[in-house]
Amino acid sequence: MDREWNDSQPIYRQLRDRVVVMILDGVLKEGDPLPSVRNVAAEYRVNPLTVLKGYQQLVDEGLVESKRGLGMFVNAGARDQLLKAERQKFLGEEWPRVRATIERLGLTATELLNGANHPTQQPSLDDAQAKPAERNPAKKER
Repeated sequence: MDREWNDSQPIYRQLRDRVVVMILDGVLKEGDPLPSVRNVAAEYRVNPLTVLKGYQQLVDEGLVESKRGLGMFVNAGARDQLLKAERQKFLGEEWPRVRATIERLGLTATELLNGANHPTQQPSLDDAQAKPAERNPAKKER
């Protein structure tokens, strides 16, 4: 997990989001234990209650379960549940802005799929070296 915090949301929420990313990325799989509250608190120099609050949100969402005396564990189906929720969030919140930008810029599906790896076609060297009379027929050679 990243050690930096931002001021845009509470630390417990950022902790929760980091665990979510770890589940989505497959770092934490179904049945895996979450890092202990004490270890996370010590490593990130935050109050153990802050860590516990972030973990409790995951429990409330049904993503992890607490096993008394053993710790917190990722529930079966947690990744699928998160994928579904994240897809809905993306399509509802982020996609409309992305789509508006795509339309505003006039990007094609091919340009989007190729991305920065294949820049749009530039004028060829042959075009740049055309005879002056061919480029500007109004000019006459003397």
